[in-house]
Amino acid sequence: MIETLSDQLQTAEARLLEIRKYLAIDAKRDRQAQLESATAEPGFWDDQAAAQGVMSEIARLRDDISSYDDAFAVLEEAMSADELAVETDDQETAEYARQTYNGLVAMLDQLELSSWFTGKFDHGDAIVTVKPGQGGLEAQDWTEMLFKMYLRYCERRKWKVQVNDAPVADVIGLDRATFTVSGKDAYGMLAAEAGVHRLVRISPTDEKKRRQTTFAGVEVLPILPDDVEVDINPADLRIDVYHASGPGGQGVNTTDSAVRITHMPTGTVVTCQNERSQLQNKATAMQILRSRLYELELEKRAAQIDELRGPKHTIGFGNQIRSYVLYPYQMIKDLRTGHETSNIDDVLVDGDLDPFIIAYHRWRVLGESQDDA
Repeated sequence: MIETLSDQLQTAEARLLEIRKYLAIDAKRDRQAQLESATAEPGFWDDQAAAQGVMSEIARLRDDISSYDDAFAVLEEAMSADELAVETDDQETAEYARQTYNGLVAMLDQLELSSWFTGKFDHGDAIVTVKPGQGGLEAQDWTEMLFKMYLRYCERRKWKVQVNDAPVADVIGLDRATFTVSGKDAYGMLAAEAGVHRLVRISPTDEKKRRQTTFAGVEVLPILPDDVEVDINPADLRIDVYHASGPGGQGVNTTDSAVRITHMPTGTVVTCQNERSQLQNKATAMQILRSRLYELELEKRAAQIDELRGPKHTIGFGNQIRSYVLYPYQMIKDLRTGHETSNIDDVLVDGDLDPFIIAYHRWRVLGESQDDA
């Protein structure tokens, strides 16, 4: 006799209805229709920047609505398959219903996660910087390991990545790594990674093979929309150009294409060297500078730094958000949520970060709910 999935499917239906409310799907349908009507108005494209903004908003609305509609269609498919399996006592149809239900649960998890992102920039793109902390040469190697982990994670999520600056260190690893991530909910998702990351392992550079603890810091900033104003006085900027360097210290090209911008009032320094054009490097560096100065302004006004970057701490002992222990045992554990895994290669090599990131946002949302209660 076939065991029905009726109870599980009813629970899934209730989740989907709750997500519909959180994501304001009905309001988004109305907003999409309103904007699409506006695109047909005479003179819509007279202001190219405004028109592009409208088209981008329409694309985001379509994405949210289609994600919900796809989940609803899968729910109906699973319900129909389950009913047919029970009526006909057909094991093959029952297995299809089970597989369809499992796919639905995965879709609901992603939709639910997206519904948790209520910040101004959560659904937009992100700028990520990884910097070595305590640990000397080992910290530079750890920086490169994290950099590769994040690149793999972005690849898994099918996000577009542009590496802005990743100079190779003299002996091992990277001096730093800054990259831009473009994709759905990129900033909201990656905000979970902001903070200090601790690595414990046998040192690859120590002849005596002693255990070493090293640290790296991860900064995550939103890419600001054009309508967000950041007052930057050109007179406050010092712009230096120099030869871009590639692996092994070799020049990427023969021109001074790399750009370093220093905002003298705050001491903020931004570099970009991975584009061949000096103008492109300067534009990217200015984009990163805008985001960092916006963050500093938020800190002055409302102490909201934790929302964008995570608490500012020394990149060292006692401040880590996550520990990666490779020796004497193997365990990766997030110290905020308690989520852990012993499958270290899945995370560090294959970029399987979703369980950690989802656990963080669930922990964050539950904490905010308790604070509001």
